[in-house]
Amino acid sequence: MEKIIFQTQEELDAYAAQLFINLVKEKPNAVLGLATGSTPIGIYDKIVESYNKDKVSFKDATSFNLDEYVGIAPENEQSYAHYMNKHLFSHIDMPAQNAHLPNGMAADMHEESARYDAMLEAQPVDMQLLGLGHNGHIGFNEPDVHLSGGTHAVKLKEETREANARFFASMDEVPEYAITMGVGSILKANTLLLVVRGADKAQIVKEALTGPITTSVPASLLQTHARVIVLLDREAGRMLA
Repeated sequence: MEKIIFQTQEELDAYAAQLFINLVKEKPNAVLGLATGSTPIGIYDKIVESYNKDKVSFKDATSFNLDEYVGIAPENEQSYAHYMNKHLFSHIDMPAQNAHLPNGMAADMHEESARYDAMLEAQPVDMQLLGLGHNGHIGFNEPDVHLSGGTHAVKLKEETREANARFFASMDEVPEYAITMGVGSILKANTLLLVVRGADKAQIVKEALTGPITTSVPASLLQTHARVIVLLDREAGRMLA
């Protein structure tokens, strides 16, 4: 596991973006695993900046997102589909049909999960971007006695809903369910890129990266993967030796 601590957000964003840019330059038909939330925004900004300078093209690339809220339509401003279009897809030349997210409006979540996993099997992810929840969740894989290997619908923990409430007008609007890649799906990616910021994440960073491997800290399972790159700001990495 490679860990790098950055002094500034600018440096972290530029480094992470360059990893994706280099991948696509080396492998134009690369499969990118993408994430949402506040953490990746600066990374996507840097990718768009490079694209606008004609330094990279995504016309042959494919992407798969980690998750989506259940019951929120793609055109809703709070959906992850809308987030991805706003911050990345509408600014680069990746064909719309190559950008995949789980369908949170599907009538049958079991069927939708199977469909998404089949696509992931057919097009394995080359590099998967991950954030880290305060309770150690990755994607929306919440701490539990058992974790699902494949894509699945999940009831969100109250602490996760509270952490996401800042994106909504009120707590009542925060969805109670999401559909997410499972930990097994995530671990099938060739490279995992974990990006974490902030002093409030320092303790869970330490537990996830150096503590015991346990389903009560889903991110600790990243320790079992052969190629993990961890990018941290100074505050998030302050408890690591």
